[in-house]
Amino acid sequence: MSHSRIHTSPGLWALAWRRLRADRGAMLALVIVAGFFLTLLLSAAGWVAADWEAEVAVNYAPPVFMGAEAGQGLSTGSAVMVTAPPENPLDPLKEIIRQLRGAGNASDSGRRPGSVNDYGIPDPLAKEMAEIDRVLAKTKTAVAIVRRETLPFGADKWGHDIIKKTVKGSETSIIVGLVAALLATVLGTLLGAVSGYYGRWIDDWCNWFYSVFTSVPYLLLIFAVAAVLQKKGVVTIVLILALTGWTSVYRLIRAEYMKHKAREYVMAADAIGASDMRKMFSHILPNVSHVALVQMSILSVGFIKAEVILSFLGFGVPVGVVSWGSMLNEAQNELILGKWWQLVAATLAMAVLVTAFSVFTDALRDALDPKLK
Repeated sequence: MSHSRIHTSPGLWALAWRRLRADRGAMLALVIVAGFFLTLLLSAAGWVAADWEAEVAVNYAPPVFMGAEAGQGLSTGSAVMVTAPPENPLDPLKEIIRQLRGAGNASDSGRRPGSVNDYGIPDPLAKEMAEIDRVLAKTKTAVAIVRRETLPFGADKWGHDIIKKTVKGSETSIIVGLVAALLATVLGTLLGAVSGYYGRWIDDWCNWFYSVFTSVPYLLLIFAVAAVLQKKGVVTIVLILALTGWTSVYRLIRAEYMKHKAREYVMAADAIGASDMRKMFSHILPNVSHVALVQMSILSVGFIKAEVILSFLGFGVPVGVVSWGSMLNEAQNELILGKWWQLVAATLAMAVLVTAFSVFTDALRDALDPKLK
């Protein structure tokens, strides 16, 4: 008894992957985007750029290929030469500070803070200072800070490595872009599905809501939402972008639902008694999910750039959190001093990711187009 082999036609996603593999530019862009995402995961796990705040170089250390002389005399050796501020004669810690700085001579280092200092003022911390002095005498710890004069791509005004800072900044910018795009896509898909499927007064209300958002200039709308939320932070930026960027997804999903709700497979589901929720999200949504996926990819690119703009204008990440936008904000003052490397590092990283993501998004849109075979 012979059995004939049944051949099944490949589905939408299998055909899309086949088209993507045939596009070398799309695959190269996918590798670049995947590399950025891998770096993001390693940075979030603390395996890469965990010590980006360490002051490993002199202020504004130039890149290695420029040479140490490009630092314009910021340092004269491997150790930083820092001029100490004038000593306060009333400071009860002045003896300890002398020892830490190495500025005291042999007679100074042997002195102990007494109950009355040289100016006849009682020292309320005499016992504590004596104990600290004894501990220092036992340990004989020498404090020395050695900083590099050059780094592979330079340092900022605090001596932070620009490469590590750029990697850590990519973590914030990419997470903001992806999470905000996901929330905006979910919100736009839900509103578009309800509006396109039910129509009538529900569609009128959703269209009015959509018109209100699209009638306000995008930048002003972002500033208005930022003023309402007020508090700075990554969560605030995500909410700002998600609440203002859902309109494009809504418009396309609404049109797809209006088209698909009259098709035969939806009518067959209605004939067997399927509920509205089942028809909307179990039958129609899988057939329009490629539209939502492409829109999410497009929004991710736009939101990464929007985060940079918000942080550059001071509405973005708070102090202590680094992103590409905050790096560009710092770089505008550094350019006056001729320190361009932080600007180039942040701009180059953002340009490579946005370009690769855009190329991949265009290829994904063509691959998921059911009209192409």
